[in-house]
Amino acid sequence: MQDLKTIVELSHEFGTPEYVKGGGGNTSYKDESTLWVKPSGTTLAGLHESTFVTLNREKVNELYDVDTPEEPHAREELVRNFMGEAVLNDAGRPSVEAPLHNILETKFVVHTHALLVNGMTCAKDGEAVCKSLFPDALWVEYIDAGYTLCMVLKDRIDAYKAAHGRIPKIIMLKNHGIFVSGDTAEEIRSLYASVMNPIKEEYEKLGISEDLGIEETGQDSEVLTKIQEIFGEDAAFIESSGFFECVPGPITPDHLVYARAFPFTGELTQVHADAYHARHGFAPKVVIHNNRIYGLGKTEKNAGLALLFARDGAQVMKLSQAFGGIDYMTDRAREFIENWEVESYREKVAS
Repeated sequence: MQDLKTIVELSHEFGTPEYVKGGGGNTSYKDESTLWVKPSGTTLAGLHESTFVTLNREKVNELYDVDTPEEPHAREELVRNFMGEAVLNDAGRPSVEAPLHNILETKFVVHTHALLVNGMTCAKDGEAVCKSLFPDALWVEYIDAGYTLCMVLKDRIDAYKAAHGRIPKIIMLKNHGIFVSGDTAEEIRSLYASVMNPIKEEYEKLGISEDLGIEETGQDSEVLTKIQEIFGEDAAFIESSGFFECVPGPITPDHLVYARAFPFTGELTQVHADAYHARHGFAPKVVIHNNRIYGLGKTEKNAGLALLFARDGAQVMKLSQAFGGIDYMTDRAREFIENWEVESYREKVAS
């Protein structure tokens, strides 16, 4: 099937570090009856025709009429189970954003968390800048991922269509990323270029880049041993780099999943480690010590992803200076992601 080959090509093309990191982002192709969407936690670059989850579109559409519980996590569990009933193959759990892909009326959807875009979506003046640079885009304030995002966006998309006679081809999600919809690969590429090129020009005009100027200082084996002693199995594996200014708060769901909201900055003692755990409910994934940054994980991949997203967060924070500075997620939004089973599953798959 040529269209399925096309979405694989687009997934690989937009599965590069410029657009996504870790298991972030998702892609889909649909015909009248079936939706093919990326499995949760997998990488865009690793997708093949056989690895997409296929869903019955008619069944997915029934989701909009389901009575759901008020309690967020009970609601998300019901929705997850409902979506499971729509799955037609055995390729894993569909991306949590599959219902949103289903309502976008184009063949192809490519959702990424592009660094240059998130420098804007995570910025205080992001909405104003977006409306100036991309007047045809639909800007959406931060909304909890999953069912809530899907339902709110369905209403926004319907309103946009009523006003413009078509769905929005570009959707910007605050503290999250970008959705691009099109009926051909060329349209997807053209739409992305229409976003990436102007936003690059804005950064260049203001003399702001994602370069963190990291200088390597070399690892200290005593520090590595100390980190492993006080954090135990949570630091079974450690990756590190020279110093950069870590973002000191929550900026996107991806950063929460892979690097946590808050780096550990205290003295390397058990007392300080226990205090961090008591305050946040879990061990850190990122440690700052002696002008060096450490990514911690129960697996080697976990540790690498923690450091990767710490660096990405630092780059987002630096780029956001072009648009008024970084704008953090609320505590309520952060806690929803931290306690959401779907994101725990995504992290597990990505490990």
